[in-house]
Amino acid sequence: MTEAFGVPTRLQIAPPETSPPALEARLIARAAAVVPPPLLLLVSIVSVQLGAAIAVHLFASLDPLSVVFLRLGISALLLLPVVRPRLAVARAHVGWLLLFGTVIAGMNLCFYEAIARIPLGIAVTIEFVGPLGVAVATSRRPLDLLWIALAVVGVLLLAPQIGASLDPRGLLLAALAGVGWACFVLLSRKVGRTLSGHDGLALAMVVGTALLLPPVLLHGGLARLDLRLLGMGLAIAVLATTIPFSLEFAALKRLSARTYGVLVTLEPAVALGVGVVLLGQPATSRSLLAATLVIAAASGVTLFERRDRPGG
Repeated sequence: MTEAFGVPTRLQIAPPETSPPALEARLIARAAAVVPPPLLLLVSIVSVQLGAAIAVHLFASLDPLSVVFLRLGISALLLLPVVRPRLAVARAHVGWLLLFGTVIAGMNLCFYEAIARIPLGIAVTIEFVGPLGVAVATSRRPLDLLWIALAVVGVLLLAPQIGASLDPRGLLLAALAGVGWACFVLLSRKVGRTLSGHDGLALAMVVGTALLLPPVLLHGGLARLDLRLLGMGLAIAVLATTIPFSLEFAALKRLSARTYGVLVTLEPAVALGVGVVLLGQPATSRSLLAATLVIAAASGVTLFERRDRPGG
């Protein structure tokens, strides 16, 4: 499994060589041959944050719960025909799939509830500490204390803004999303070993959608759903799932694990930029410094961890 500071690719559970050929043929076969892999990965990162920006705009019409339901549901519909999961094999691991689907639903719900309350860049910066913590916790090297210290200082820089320009509930939800991302990292390793290809991911998204359906119906959040809102939901699913899924597979075939790990740490910075340009959210000196420290911590973990491993 290709990892970045212990984090699998955003949607990857199996090695890149097992990616479904139909997906590449439809989406990125031509681009993959001519576009440099780092650029493919950067486009993937930007795509995810563009999806989040559309979600923020969608909150004016739909609550975050309904938006997450649309994203997971549409993503599952897009993935299932491509992945074609083997249900006979999946039945033997239904417990893991239920747990994985619960984590995916909870992680996305916490993140979307967070970006409904605090700026996108700050939410991503805080969320990023979750998988970083997994990498440090599983490494047990003295040097990692430096990286976690940098990340902690970065998060603490946001403390004076809590209760003023930052909603404490949004910060807590972003932290919970980070915990969910950390759980996703750990569970994806287990699911990746028990289910081949991307069967686990596709089925877990179905589980997550099913878990969200009752509260969505009870809340009545989809009562105002129309073609425009459905189209925005489709855009979120494509930008946050389909495009990154395909581009990262293409990039990983020609990109080293270390380069991938460093590039993916740019996500908080990209989120800050998208928040400023598309959402009109302020980027204070404290938020910029916080994101820089978290990026430095994640990059440090990746670079030094790869150096410690032969052939990294």
